[in-house]
Amino acid sequence: MRMIVLGAAAGGGFPQWNCNCSNCRRAREGDPAALPRTQSSLAVTADGKRWLLLNASPDLRQQLHATRALHPRDSLRHSPLAAVLVTNGDVDHIGGLLDLREGQPLSLYASARVHALLDGNRVFDVLDRDVVARRMLALDRTVEIADAAGEPIGLGVQAFAVPGKVALYMEEQGAALAGEAGDTVAVRLIDQARGSEAFYVPNCAHIDATLAQRLDRASVVFFDGTLFRDDEMLQAGLGAKTGRRMGHVSMSGPDGAIAGFEGLDVGRKIFVHVNNSNPALLSDSAERREVEAAGWEIAYDGMEVEA
Repeated sequence: MRMIVLGAAAGGGFPQWNCNCSNCRRAREGDPAALPRTQSSLAVTADGKRWLLLNASPDLRQQLHATRALHPRDSLRHSPLAAVLVTNGDVDHIGGLLDLREGQPLSLYASARVHALLDGNRVFDVLDRDVVARRMLALDRTVEIADAAGEPIGLGVQAFAVPGKVALYMEEQGAALAGEAGDTVAVRLIDQARGSEAFYVPNCAHIDATLAQRLDRASVVFFDGTLFRDDEMLQAGLGAKTGRRMGHVSMSGPDGAIAGFEGLDVGRKIFVHVNNSNPALLSDSAERREVEAAGWEIAYDGMEVEA
C-alpha cells in the first residue's frame, strides 16, 4: 500500500494567508526550516493505478497538480482518483469536493452524519449524482472501496468514531459541541491483497483506552498534530480557544498524543493536520527535537509512506 501526503497542514495551510506569526513569516520568506504545507489530505493506492483520496481540502487542485501519480493519463478526460472519503464535515476536509465537479466518475464515501451535512447544502449538488456515487461509510465495519462503476480498487476501510466535535459552522446552529458518533471518524486502511494496514486519524480530541487499543501494533499511524500545546493559540495571541475547545488533542503534555502513545507498539507515528502556529513545524525548533526524540515524524507535502 502506497500513501502520499498531499497536504500536511491544518485549516488555513502554512503559511496561512492572513497570519503574520513568526512561523508564517519564516515560511513566507523562504526559510528552509519552515517548509510550506497545504491543507490536510492523503492519497492511498493498492495497485498504483487507482487511488483513494482521504479528505478533499480547499487546496486540492494545487495538490493534484503537484502529484504526478494523480495526473490524467489514459484519455483526454481521466483521473486516477477512483474514490474520495471524508472523515468529517470541516471546511478544510470538504471544500475541495467542489474542485471535483468536472464530470469525472468517482465514488464519495462518508458517514451518515457527514452525508447529511453535504445533502443539506445545495452547493455540493455540483457533484452530479449520476456521475459521483454517494456511498455510506458504516462505522466499525470493513467496507470494500469501489469506484463509481462499483469496481473494487483493492482497498478496504474500517471507519470508527473518535472523540471530536461538530464542524465550526454547525456550532452556530445549536448542535451539541461534542457531536455524535460519525461527526468525526478515523479510518483503518487495508491493502486487501497484501494484508498490510495503516491508520489515518487527522482529527481527534483525546486518546481514550478504546482508541489506544485500536492503534496498538499498527505499522503506520497518521495522527492529529494540530497544536503542540493546548493553550498555544492563546499564548501566541492568535485565537481565543484552546486545542481542547477546537476538538484537537495537543502533541505535548500529560494528556497529549506523545504521552498517549507511550507503551503502544506502533511502527511509524506521523503527525498530520499541523496548525501554522505549531512550533514543531520548524525543523530547527526545540519542539521539533522533542517530537523526534519521542519517535514521531512531522508530515510534509509529498511525503510517501509504504505499508
